[in-house]
Amino acid sequence: MTIPINSGQRPCQYNDVFLDYLNNDAPVVKEASRKLLESRAKLADFEYLPSAPRPSGEAIRQIVSLSRRLMFPGFFEPRSVHQELNPEHSISQTVGALYGLLAREILASIRHDHIRYGRPCVNCRQQSRQVAREVVLELPRLRRVMAADVLATQEGDPAAGSHLDQIILCYPGIQATMVYRLAHELLIRDVPFIPRIMAERAHSVTGIDIHPGATIGESFFIDHGTGVVVGETTIIGERVRIYQGVTLGALSLPKNAGVALRGQKRHPTLEDDVIIYSGATILGGETIIGARSVVGGNVWLTESIPPDTKVFIKKPELIFVNNKE
Repeated sequence: MTIPINSGQRPCQYNDVFLDYLNNDAPVVKEASRKLLESRAKLADFEYLPSAPRPSGEAIRQIVSLSRRLMFPGFFEPRSVHQELNPEHSISQTVGALYGLLAREILASIRHDHIRYGRPCVNCRQQSRQVAREVVLELPRLRRVMAADVLATQEGDPAAGSHLDQIILCYPGIQATMVYRLAHELLIRDVPFIPRIMAERAHSVTGIDIHPGATIGESFFIDHGTGVVVGETTIIGERVRIYQGVTLGALSLPKNAGVALRGQKRHPTLEDDVIIYSGATILGGETIIGARSVVGGNVWLTESIPPDTKVFIKKPELIFVNNKE
């Protein structure tokens, strides 16, 4: 049986409901607005200053995209640079676009930081151009490092086979690592905001959370990757392999420690050729995993281990129950 709506009247429309709520509940709207206005004075730090420029999220996405095109030519373009009539011109155009975006967004970030915290802006434009120049000139080295990361992935993952294209185009570990390496170059040059925006966007896409402040050597391989966390002061050597769900984090901190411990070593160190299997958690700034060591799945470590050590959890007891019984 169909139940009539508003029997004897036309069916209720969305706009009618909206206007009805607005008319009847105007005092509620007015009261909420008044209280929110009052809260602005008490919570001024949580209000954006219109006079402070902000880096553009879309521009940062383009910066990552252009950088990726330059590190892996032809993979992320409508057509390969090798098919261009003038590849030198094509690369020059891409580098020029990247440099322009970097200089502009770095300037916006520096000015925002200065205006927000009441510091004078001295030579901001020159500073932004200098950082943009340095980062662009680092791209050939970053390309070589990323090539080593791709080869490490191929060597460490039998599923990758011999197809480097598949690794470059598909593997989230490579995407997250590339963004990290670019963001790290900006962070070590004291660029505010942009490195974290890059890192958090890569995190949202890949499920891999690498703080741009971490230090990571060459031939780095993240297998699968979902749930990997690499903290700000983590140090990772060369040829290190980690699997999904690995946490390289800090020990539980006391209240108000965020300010007191800022800039101090809070996350572990992994020396060369270390392997960390899925679900392992390694915590603490004084924790060092010695070279060529292996940490098994689901291991919880807050102390250092010497080189050439294997750490595993004792095999748990399994109980098998027949459903019919």
